[in-house]
Amino acid sequence: MFNKVSIIGCGLIGSSILRAVEKKKLASKISVYDKSNQVMEYLKKNFSVNICSNLTEVAKDADLIIISAPLSSYKEILLSIKSNLKLNSILTDTGSAKKEVNKIVNNLGLKNISWIASHPIAGTEYSGPDAGFSSLFENRWCILSADDQVADDKIENLKKFWSKLGSKVKIMSFEDHDYVLSLTSHLPHAVAYSIVRTAINNEDKFKNDVIQYSAGGLRDFTRIAASDPLMWKDIFFDNSENILKVLDNYSKNLDEIKSAIENKDSKKLLEIFSSTKKVRKEIIDAGQDTEKPDFGRK
Repeated sequence: MFNKVSIIGCGLIGSSILRAVEKKKLASKISVYDKSNQVMEYLKKNFSVNICSNLTEVAKDADLIIISAPLSSYKEILLSIKSNLKLNSILTDTGSAKKEVNKIVNNLGLKNISWIASHPIAGTEYSGPDAGFSSLFENRWCILSADDQVADDKIENLKKFWSKLGSKVKIMSFEDHDYVLSLTSHLPHAVAYSIVRTAINNEDKFKNDVIQYSAGGLRDFTRIAASDPLMWKDIFFDNSENILKVLDNYSKNLDEIKSAIENKDSKKLLEIFSSTKKVRKEIIDAGQDTEKPDFGRK
């Protein structure tokens, strides 16, 4: 599909892309780079691709460059590869926040390069190259965002790439992406971190009991809260405007529940609880989960 695909950053997402591209033979040549020596050693031992020693080398002659590194490293990466980007190549990424990254790319004034942001909505609570697997993107959504001046055929090429990895693809503006993800992903992570910190207190004599007898609710929040801390720190900073707004709304809803409990307002509590029940069915109908008991877990 591409002559050369370059992947910068080979953690869970980057290494999964690498595995999928290699397995499905979507490129004649694959080059990879990661700033971690430990990751580079892992790549050398487990993959027969071009392991590059620097960013300049990995970007050279690539038809598709994928940045799959922490958001805070984008500027450094882009400045390092800018002069080595191939004319008419596609530059994309896998980050969970887009508006600020788009500003960085636009400020670089890249000529004859198609910048199309990607966000594969896939992942696990694990990180690192050994956590990746080639089927990670199958039946998962991937959101693409691009400015109006990007050629339609370039967007179509990238769309086909993600489709071949198994993803369902949606086109969305940078602003809409960040707002939607602040609700569907960033808010749940903020809540999960808060809930786990509240429930699991190292000073609490009941800590072991809470862990031992964790019900499904707390258990699932711990999975979310186990996500890569560096990655999520960057996301919260880059999409801070949207996240702060949704956290304000969350606080208001929480205060409403607290007030109903304090006032023994059963009508209000039932109203709140009933209003959210249908959302579960809608998520199942959308194919985002299964209706099997215990969320399909064995």
